[in-house]
Amino acid sequence: MSDPTINLLRDLIAIDSVNPALAPGGRGEKQIAEAIAAELQAGGMDVETQEVAPGRTNVIGALEGKQKGRSLMFCGHMDTVGVMGMEAPFDPVRKDGRVYGRGSQDMKGGLASMMAAALHLAEKGGLPGGRLVIAAVVDEEFASIGADGLVTKWKTEAAVVGEPTDMKIAVGHKGFQWVEITTEGVRAHGSRPNEGRDAILRMGRVLARLEKLDREIQSRLPHPIQGTGSLHASLIGGGHELSTYPDRCTVQMERRTISGEPANCAIIEVEQILENLYNEDSEFKGSTKFIFGRPPYLTPADHDLPKMLEATLSNCGVKPVRGGMTFWTDAAVLGEAGIPSVVFGPGGAGLHSTTEYVFENDVITCRDALIELARVFCAG
Repeated sequence: MSDPTINLLRDLIAIDSVNPALAPGGRGEKQIAEAIAAELQAGGMDVETQEVAPGRTNVIGALEGKQKGRSLMFCGHMDTVGVMGMEAPFDPVRKDGRVYGRGSQDMKGGLASMMAAALHLAEKGGLPGGRLVIAAVVDEEFASIGADGLVTKWKTEAAVVGEPTDMKIAVGHKGFQWVEITTEGVRAHGSRPNEGRDAILRMGRVLARLEKLDREIQSRLPHPIQGTGSLHASLIGGGHELSTYPDRCTVQMERRTISGEPANCAIIEVEQILENLYNEDSEFKGSTKFIFGRPPYLTPADHDLPKMLEATLSNCGVKPVRGGMTFWTDAAVLGEAGIPSVVFGPGGAGLHSTTEYVFENDVITCRDALIELARVFCAG
């Protein structure tokens, strides 16, 4: 017989919540938000919805303690990446202690653990003290408009973001910056090299410098929690037809960042590359612009939340391990808003791939650890 938390997880996976900013035709979070709101309300929690964009609504549930104490938030996102190449992305399958399906690990497994923990506490009479808030937000997989909206109205003294950490207590993660680079050429007939200038070949020079820069960045002394920065070229486009010199080529790149690097390091680095290339060849024309970015995050070193979570994991029979995550999370948004956060969630595999799964036992253990954490932390 399946655990109710696993049944809840399967119900969440079965709802298409592909982020429409990532995949044309993505259904978004409307249906899953309605389902989560109904589940939390049925479990006796006070529920509020917060529309942050048309059809895109955060769901916030609150559970009040019997006396004064501290406030804690469980935060997770409802959206997923696209499903191209998947045979049955919304048909959750249980096999060998795993649950398969789009979003199973990223991050409906963590969301199910957090919801189940809050519902268990509500069923057992609530908290001895303080306040527990559970926030299911939209759009983490793209621009995090959900978390941005959440922190304008909801503040707690600490938070757990339930992203998949393989049961590690993550006290930091990298940031990212997206930059667009354009090289210019001269459009001409392919038989007339004296008239044409190839923008794509000129972009090749930029790409070679970016590759060299990436090797240099990754060779630097790593941050003890966040590791090293990195960069990669994500998207490229240019040209018109085979027999024409291309007059324009564009690359969109991502720079992963760590604490201590300049807030605008990607633009600084690319501008230096373009300047060097122009100094070497006065016919070279290139430009760059910033698209979007988010900062890296570190949990305050003196905060007691990580130690409390370590203790609850030990009580659940799990050896606690601290570390950092390579990917960005909404913990950075919460942290910037003055909510110290850790990232903690179940293990599995297949983030953003065609075969994604989460470990059932991890989902249940996360739930149990979060139940105890809420009781202890909120009691003050």
